[in-house]
Amino acid sequence: MKAIILSAGQGRRLLPLTSNTPKCLLEIQGKAILDWQLDALVAAHFQEIVVVHGYGAEQVEALIAGRRDAATIRTLFNPFYAVSNNLASCWVVRAEMDEDFLLLNGDVVFQDGTLERLLAPPPTPTPVTVAIDRKSSYDEDDMKVRLEGRRLVRIGKDLPPGEIDAEAIGLHLFRGPGPQLFRDGLEAAVRTAAGLERWYLTVVDELAHTSAVGTTSIEGFEWAEIDTRADLAGAERLAAHWDAGVPVTEA
Repeated sequence: MKAIILSAGQGRRLLPLTSNTPKCLLEIQGKAILDWQLDALVAAHFQEIVVVHGYGAEQVEALIAGRRDAATIRTLFNPFYAVSNNLASCWVVRAEMDEDFLLLNGDVVFQDGTLERLLAPPPTPTPVTVAIDRKSSYDEDDMKVRLEGRRLVRIGKDLPPGEIDAEAIGLHLFRGPGPQLFRDGLEAAVRTAAGLERWYLTVVDELAHTSAVGTTSIEGFEWAEIDTRADLAGAERLAAHWDAGVPVTEA
């Protein structure tokens, strides 16, 4: 299976740390976020990985050039990274969505076993599968989801409190007709007036209206999305325990 990592952004909320370094190259426990992701994908036997970059592209290319992996790792430049949201990165890489693939946000790190949970055959396969987690409360930054059983019926940051069942963690699996459905949705979205300003998950939200989207819970595995310096510090604490092989909840 192919993996696509969206790593084009600067990460302005992490300034000044990202003044000269793209977010995906910030380090957690001495290892770049992108290295954490690539190591996890290679360990899960992904054979082909495409990294969409933009800000600090030369630095990203240098990191990948210095790796020695069994997988083939390629890069694709998003020339719109400074004036667009992540739907544009997906549109730029749409030609790579020609087979089953895993789509990763470039600012997410996760504990060993997370990918294996997501990749395990579900009871009822769906063209799109969103990895989710649950917690007691959600903030305005969380990508929230509403569910009917395992089926996703809404996804977005602005869901009202009474309609929130979980949050998406930034890992999305497209199988069977899923890649074509997603490509078609991207093409339609980018042709709209606000296309460059949209999140790609607005396309997944639209697909959910046709019952095409399922979910897999990764509850029990730790993960972190890194948008702020507080997030970075939290990821440091989690990863310290992952390196030791001990879940943070048992520390």
